[in-house]
Amino acid sequence: MKAVVAALRAHRGNVRHGSTAGNATCFQRLWTSAPLEMGRRACKIADRKAAQGLKRNKVNARLGKEIAQAAREGGTNLSSNLTLAALVQKAKELHVSKDLIERNIKKAKDKDQQDFTEITYEAYGFGGVGIVVEVLTDNTNRASSFVRDVIKKSHAKMAASGSVLFNFKRAGVVAVKGNVDSESLLAVAMETGAEDVVEPELEDDESPEEKKYFKVITAMDDFGRVKAGLKDAGFSIDMDNSGLELVPTDLVEVDDEAMEMNRALIDKLLELEDVDAVYSTQKP
Repeated sequence: MKAVVAALRAHRGNVRHGSTAGNATCFQRLWTSAPLEMGRRACKIADRKAAQGLKRNKVNARLGKEIAQAAREGGTNLSSNLTLAALVQKAKELHVSKDLIERNIKKAKDKDQQDFTEITYEAYGFGGVGIVVEVLTDNTNRASSFVRDVIKKSHAKMAASGSVLFNFKRAGVVAVKGNVDSESLLAVAMETGAEDVVEPELEDDESPEEKKYFKVITAMDDFGRVKAGLKDAGFSIDMDNSGLELVPTDLVEVDDEAMEMNRALIDKLLELEDVDAVYSTQKP
């Protein structure tokens, strides 16, 4: 009994409060070991859900910054500011709250609000893996300092401009979820102009129902048309995992130790407020 109580206390000690944004308080769980009574399969499912939630938050944050910048540059009238109108429509498709959209539009009137700047950082991870960090920030000094600090403390290395980025291409990714017939998906995808269809890998301890989603790769200009074509054909689109991304052209396979170190580095980078996305050449 004492051992159970001690374990529960240790479990609670691994919960750390995060930042507060608006009226919502965020919490981040830092596990030093697997949660009690949680098997390997359950841990992977929990990690996957956490990663999906983090990605959704990052997409929403990026959209918020783009909306604020578009409103600042072209005004807050959706009828005359087509860039802002397109971003607002995209936010609605991703189920971003109306309050968050309006709050970011109002930032355009804030005299203290600085312009947002896009920055791309490149780094060498572990086992020969290349990493690209995308940032949209209103404080370039802060962003640069924080990104470099995380990379240095993780014992990774900053890379010269272009030395990692050439291993990626900018492409559209349409995530198709649900129980999908791969041949039917491939036929429709190719007919609508897609470049490739990537089937999710099913691990040994996963059932077919636990498949993540298919990735339909498109050229940037064809993303909207392919997405609409797949939707019209009856496929279910996961909007949270669809969009324009950097897709690695050559994946690097590493051992378990290097894989975990790279994942830890990417997680730390994604915790930074200014970081919107992190891409790597690491093979899953």
